[in-house]
This record gives sequence, structure tokens and C-alpha cells, in this order.
Amino acid sequence: MLAKELNRLKELPTVVIFGRTNVGKSTLFNCLTEKKQALVANLAGTTRDCNIGTVQWQGRAFTIIDTGGLMDLTFLKKSKVQAVTIDELVQKQARQFLTRADLVLFLVDNKDGLLPQDEEMVKLLKKFMPEPRKIVFVVNKVDSQRQSVNASDFYKLNLGDLHLISSTTGAGTGDLLDFIINKLKNLKTPTKDIPLELPEPIKVCILGKPNVGKSSLLNSVLGYDRVLVSPIPHTTREPQDTDIVYKERLIKLIDTAGISKQGKKSSGLEKIGIMKSLDILRQANIVLLVIDINELLTQQDAKLVEEIFKHHKSLIIVANKWDLIETRDTKQYTKDIYRSLPFAHYIPIQFLSALKHTKVNHLLDLILKIDEVRHQELTEDQLEHFIKRCINKHKPTKGHGIKKPRIFKFKQMGVNPPAFVIKIGSGENLADSYIRFISNQLRESFGYIATPLNIWVEKARHIHGKTDNNAHK
Repeated sequence: MLAKELNRLKELPTVVIFGRTNVGKSTLFNCLTEKKQALVANLAGTTRDCNIGTVQWQGRAFTIIDTGGLMDLTFLKKSKVQAVTIDELVQKQARQFLTRADLVLFLVDNKDGLLPQDEEMVKLLKKFMPEPRKIVFVVNKVDSQRQSVNASDFYKLNLGDLHLISSTTGAGTGDLLDFIINKLKNLKTPTKDIPLELPEPIKVCILGKPNVGKSSLLNSVLGYDRVLVSPIPHTTREPQDTDIVYKERLIKLIDTAGISKQGKKSSGLEKIGIMKSLDILRQANIVLLVIDINELLTQQDAKLVEEIFKHHKSLIIVANKWDLIETRDTKQYTKDIYRSLPFAHYIPIQFLSALKHTKVNHLLDLILKIDEVRHQELTEDQLEHFIKRCINKHKPTKGHGIKKPRIFKFKQMGVNPPAFVIKIGSGENLADSYIRFISNQLRESFGYIATPLNIWVEKARHIHGKTDNNAHK
């Protein structure tokens, strides 16, 4: 059933936003999808990977694609030329989406007026879209009635009626959506009914330093080139998310910009991309920290792990580029990684090659297993027997003070992430080492792999014959 619903999403008609750099394509994409997925900046070439989203309007839905800003029209005309630079990869990807589009929104900038490059792009667009009725001419940045007068120059392009909008304020976008829905119906490419509400996906964030193979990993899992891959650091600037169904579970995979010290200190798009990556981390359930197994772990990797744990996210270390290792001794490499990250001994390590597509299904199986334990609810009987075994194995040790602590209750307080509370007597203190002991025993007894456990200590104190509980982490 789930796969069927996701397939309905894939079958939605496709609308592509097309235009030169800096005309507001990403702002329009964010406006129509009602999300802030696309990175927006007043710099040419901000968008690299094409952003893909779903638009819902008046009970109907379609897929919308924000293409990267097109700069080298000469390259775009040459369909058989090998893409080498990042700009060429961007334009190759845009060309692929254009050739498969059901409808194209050709976007121009009203404030700039009609430019020679717009005229060149129209000629190119007509080559890709021989049916003029599949082109919708949209004039952006019309922020007032007075500015709409300037738009008349665009009629010279002979693309039919103009749709005047402001993607920043949303003015005119409702009328544009009405037109798109009717246009798709007239083209016998009807929009689909909005699919049944899909279950909450397992949100998996792909994180790591630049050039460790994050985008290659996403493409490997999907089985096609969803995102650009280049040896140039910071190729990915915007989070790119894709839904997949694996063993009847919905997984949202989110590729992020590479995080580095230099990028954080910069003032350009790299810094903005890194901030978005950290924001995605906070929204995820599980993080895949991709490392290049051919390189030594750094303090930057350790800080990323600390950041992941701070937000109580489950973690899998993906040791990528395993195919380049001559002597593949997983035990030794595992020891080396844990030696660099001594506080992450319970984190699973998956050795694989994103380029060679090896062990990808193992990674997906591990994601499902971790999500299962994140949502695991233990019964009162299980927890009672568990804490008794812990106490018999190792008596509770006190922190500061002279009073020996007594544990009289152990209770689960929540899931995703798992949270527990230890109840002790009034005026007692439990040593941090004993809390770590209970945490390790929980992992061993109930399979809490890869996941930080929140364990609180709650003290009981008596106030005028009544009991008041103080909770301490």
C-alpha cells in the first residue's frame, strides 16, 4: 500500500521552472511548495542541484522542479558533450529535466527588463519544447501595479500571455497555480488527486566533511544520479531530500552540504549551506556520518559526532571508499575509528563503496533496525526485572554525600529518542558512572544500538508530609 501511494507521487505531472540566473526561480519554488527548501541568495549560480517538490492546489497535485541557473547556453545546446565543470553538470541536469517536462514555467526578471540572454533562452526552450502550449511565460518581481507596465516589453518574445507575479510576496501566484492546473488538464496530462496521507518517514540526514562521498552515497542508494557529484568541495549547497520505500517503510534521505572549518568561517554560500545542514541535522531521526576511510579522522569529525549526540540523534558511521583499501581488515579499522571517537563505542560502522554500490542494502537494513529500537516501548515488568538484575550485578554507587542511594523505581518516559527515569530516595545522589552502567546494560539487554539514551535521576523529598519529585539529568 505504501509503495503504491509513493508511486502515485512519482506519477504526478512535472512542471519545470526554467530561466537565466538570479531571476527568482528558487524563491518561486519555495513559494509554491510552501517550504524553504531551496537556498536563496543574490548571487548567480546559487542553485546547483535541481530542487524537487510537490505542489498541492485545490485538491490536485503536481511535481515542481527548480533548475539551476543557466549561464553557458552554448553548452546547453550540445547534448552529446561530456560535462566536466560544476556549471556544466548543473546544465546537463537541467537539460534532462526539461526534455521530460509536462510544462515549463519560463521565468524572467521584470526589474532587469528584456535581456538578449532571455531571447537566446526562448530559442533554446522552443528547441526542447516544440509544443509552445507547454510553455507558461511568467514575469517575476512585479511588486506593484506601476511596475506591471514595464512587463509589456516581454511580449516581443512571442510566448503568449504574461503571468505577472512576485515570488517574494506571493502576489499573483494563486492565479498562476489555477492556470497551471487547467493547462495540465487541457494537455491531457491531468493532475492527480492528492495521494492519501503518507506515514511519517524515517528522516535520515547524510552528513560529513566536503568530498567524502555524501552525494555519491545518495545516488547509490537511489540507483540513479539524483544529485551532482564532483571532486570539487562544496558542490552540494542545498539539502536534497528524496523519499524511498524499503521493505514497506518510508525513508526520507537528505543529502547536505559538506561541513568544514573553512566553510563555517566563510561569508558566502558555503556558510549558508553549512547552516542549512546543521538545521537538517536537528530535524532528522538518524544521521549517516560519511567519512573517507582512506583519511585519518580529525577533530572536525569528533565535533560533528558531539553535535549529533547533543541533539539525541541516532548515528551510523559510513566508512566510504572501502574499495580503495588494499588490506581490508574491518576489525583493525573499527578499532582505529573507536580510538579516535572513544565516546562512540556503541555506534555501528558500515564499510562500503558508494561508487561501486556495495553494502548499500546492509545500510538500509541497519536504518530500519535503528528506527525500530528508537520507538521501542518496554513494559513495566521488563523494566522492573531489568533494574533488579542491574542492582544485583552492581550495587548503586553514590555521587557526593554520605548516604547510599536506593533505586525504588525505573521507568520509561518516552521514545524517539528513548528516555528513562531512575527514582531514588530523598537526599541521595547517584554517581554518573552508575548511570553510564545502566545505559550500557540497556543497550546490551534491549538492543539500543546507535542511539543516545536520555536517563534522568528523580529524587523524592518530603514537604509537610507530602512527596515532591525533583528530576535531575
